[in-house]
Amino acid sequence: MHLLIRFIVNAIVLYLIAKFVPGFNHDVGAGTALIAALVFGLVNAIIGPILRLISLPITWITHGLFSIVVNFVLFWLTVLIAPNFRTTGEISPWLALLIGAVIMMLVSTVLQQIWAPREEKLAA
Repeated sequence: MHLLIRFIVNAIVLYLIAKFVPGFNHDVGAGTALIAALVFGLVNAIIGPILRLISLPITWITHGLFSIVVNFVLFWLTVLIAPNFRTTGEISPWLALLIGAVIMMLVSTVLQQIWAPREEKLAA
């Protein structure tokens, strides 16, 4: 059940990113946001673990800061694959992608904390 809720929350956040973050196509509909959320989920499920494993030494050395770069790449792939979910020339495309990636990373972190197993919450 929480997988469906995460999908819906990701779709809403992607819709809001497209609407309000400068540098994205602002005339995005709900269907485009749902497709982008599906692409985002697939990219994170398939390519995400591979990138995180490859970048593990660098992430460890930078105390987790390099995970922003990994999330940037995953978000860029989502924008590249998802139809009508694209950047415009309003601001620099990499800056728009960075802002979107950081927003998605924060939302993902909050959702993980909400649905963390009870034992993990007690240990923290």
